[in-house]
Amino acid sequence: MNRRKFLKETVKYGIAAGTAFFFSPYKNMTGVDSLFADTAMPMLAAIKGGEPDKMFDAGIKALGGMDKFVKKGQTVVVKPNIGWNKPPEQAADTNPKLVSAIVKHCLDAGAKKVYVFDHTCDSWEKCYSISGIGDAAKKAGASIAQANSRDYYQKVSVPYGDILKTAEVHELILKSDVFINVPVLKNHGSADLTISMKNLMGIVWDRGYWHANGLHQCIADFAGYRKPDLNIVDAYNIMKTNGPRGVDSEDTLLLKSQIISSDIVAADSAAAKLFGAEPADIEHIKLAAAKGLGQMDLKKVDIKRIVL
Repeated sequence: MNRRKFLKETVKYGIAAGTAFFFSPYKNMTGVDSLFADTAMPMLAAIKGGEPDKMFDAGIKALGGMDKFVKKGQTVVVKPNIGWNKPPEQAADTNPKLVSAIVKHCLDAGAKKVYVFDHTCDSWEKCYSISGIGDAAKKAGASIAQANSRDYYQKVSVPYGDILKTAEVHELILKSDVFINVPVLKNHGSADLTISMKNLMGIVWDRGYWHANGLHQCIADFAGYRKPDLNIVDAYNIMKTNGPRGVDSEDTLLLKSQIISSDIVAADSAAAKLFGAEPADIEHIKLAAAKGLGQMDLKKVDIKRIVL
């Protein structure tokens, strides 16, 4: 067995165990189950078994509907991962069906304007096009924004940052009423996993500083700047190896899953479990939890499990 095949099989079985953590007891049922009755706990929806848009429909309903997060007349910014000029089946970017569903729910809730953008790694025009997100967002009624010029960014202070004291943040994050973060779950060579907190690197200009000065700490530091109002983790098709860009379809695994929570640490902890990792083994998750930015202990999260 060559190294790539060994890694593929090892990660696959780890992910299977993570999926079992959330869904095995519920595999023959449809609907919602709340493990914990204490509504003071952070709430999280874990959905499995449908298309990205249908899973979001079910998950946001379980959390009280989009009008719980978006009010009439508000401006919303939706930030998917659109970093790479890869097609949806390669799982380098957020699934366009999910982005479309989120935009529609925001507009149905009365949003005045919905913007979609990412500070891409590859050419932004190609990323928006090849990922399918540009067309999906526009057809759903959103406005596409650019993030490829420093002119779009403003310098801000990062409160309580241990390493990251300032950052240049995209103006839409500063101006919008509601911020919805939509990462795709995938392997990352430097950060271990790309999930909600790592996806916030796409709203800042200078990412090189983070990589050169303690990536995990910078991710945790910035997570306290402006926590998203909602985190929606796309785990429909995940990249299990060779992230963040991937090589080919052999790097991917069809999970048909999704995680939704307003608690960014809980969302990333649940997604890490789904991937087959322990949240405490992902350094930036542990650091963010230690800062009090959210709940890493999933026993203290009100999880709504939904199987479609």
